[in-house]
Amino acid sequence: MPAERLHLVRHGEVHNPHRLLYGRLPHYRLSEDGRRMARAAAEYVEGLDRPVSSLHCSPLERTQESAAPFTEIFGLEPVLDERVIEPTNVFEGTRMSRSLRDPRNWWHLRNPSLPSWGEPYLSIAERMEDAMNSAWDEADDGDAVIVSHQAPIWITHLHVAGLRLRHDPRTRRCALSSVTSFERVGDVWREIGYAEPAAAGVDLGAV
Repeated sequence: MPAERLHLVRHGEVHNPHRLLYGRLPHYRLSEDGRRMARAAAEYVEGLDRPVSSLHCSPLERTQESAAPFTEIFGLEPVLDERVIEPTNVFEGTRMSRSLRDPRNWWHLRNPSLPSWGEPYLSIAERMEDAMNSAWDEADDGDAVIVSHQAPIWITHLHVAGLRLRHDPRTRRCALSSVTSFERVGDVWREIGYAEPAAAGVDLGAV
């Protein structure tokens, strides 16, 4: 049987003392607070008192670490899924505040609707929906959990709501270790809940 609900969970706080846009760079792990936040997200889902039968996550280190409490609580090994990874970004590895002041980088900002600095929003929405459909259909009579990143989760929210995908990253409602919940009726997704069980932490390095 397909899943009953699907939860998109953002990873916890990342150890990022230099405040770089880490994107897909390797070796960006959770901070101590980030591990506590990830556990709070898993305990929140546990507190819904619903069976969880499917666990997927992005292959990046911070999402695998954020999936670990779900493994401990629900006894599920995460399936790594490239479709839910962070989008590409030409500013990866830099401090955005400095990069945006450099006129040599302004060309990358020429088309915010696409956006011109990284993976197109529509591409992100389509791969996320594809991953959600797979997790939903593969679940065995319970909820599905996907641990992902801020941009893919927020773009999924916009896509499901029928809103335009262009947005200001500073306005995203997708806190660290937040849980955005969906259900699918036929082939149509709808958002049914949003929670911030670990509403704390320093949100650095995400665009």
